[in-house]
Amino acid sequence: MDNSNITILKIGGSVITDKSADDGAARMDEIERIAGEIAGFEGKLIIVHGAGSFGHPQVKRFGLTGKFDHEGSIITHMSVRKLNTMVVEALNSAGVNALPVHPMACAVSENSRIKSMFLDQIEEMLANGFVPVLHGDMVMDTEMGTSVLSGDQIVPYLAIEMKAARIGIGSAEEGVLDNNGEVIPNISNANFDKIKEYLGGSANTDVTGGMLGKVLELLNLSEGSNSTSYIFNAGNAGNVSGFLNGNNIGTAISGAGTRSI
Repeated sequence: MDNSNITILKIGGSVITDKSADDGAARMDEIERIAGEIAGFEGKLIIVHGAGSFGHPQVKRFGLTGKFDHEGSIITHMSVRKLNTMVVEALNSAGVNALPVHPMACAVSENSRIKSMFLDQIEEMLANGFVPVLHGDMVMDTEMGTSVLSGDQIVPYLAIEMKAARIGIGSAEEGVLDNNGEVIPNISNANFDKIKEYLGGSANTDVTGGMLGKVLELLNLSEGSNSTSYIFNAGNAGNVSGFLNGNNIGTAISGAGTRSI
């Protein structure tokens, strides 16, 4: 399959849910707005969305980052599936031929890192004009029983395995911000040490490493694939469609020392 024109779009859980809620609270207006912005895109697209309040509070409640728990794993998986169903239904209502892909059913981790992922159905979906929609999930883990698999880890894995051309991370921030609240236009290995001090965790419950975790995953991706990723604010109307239309917005993360055009 020709993967040269695959776009991967991540929509953060902080954008489509109230991440400060103790249990799943979806922002349906945001989900529907973003679905509408995605609807105009005609290329091959993979969507990954975060779990937000449908996953992070549950993981914390059951202590799932440190121990195996049957009930906690099931409750968390069923919760993130609910959010995924809302996203997929909104996309289909907007005219996007979206299908759910649950990582619990196709990925296996080892010590919280993806060991293998069955991608054949994703390739067939793309070849036949569907938009696969993955999400942060609990997955089986060869060392831990189950572990948390974040969307921030799924995106670079898919990007490398499927040789995606363009990666967008729609977060609740304008990009990666410095200590004055200004967007850092480019992050690469050349300047990472200098800006690392600006990168904290998330303001709300985040079990996957916040902005620092995102940047580290994307820097590793840029080294493995020569690709550029963009972190931008998906909460601003027009940014998702702008990214899909080819605009370079927010913070660019690449292996090079200068911003890719």
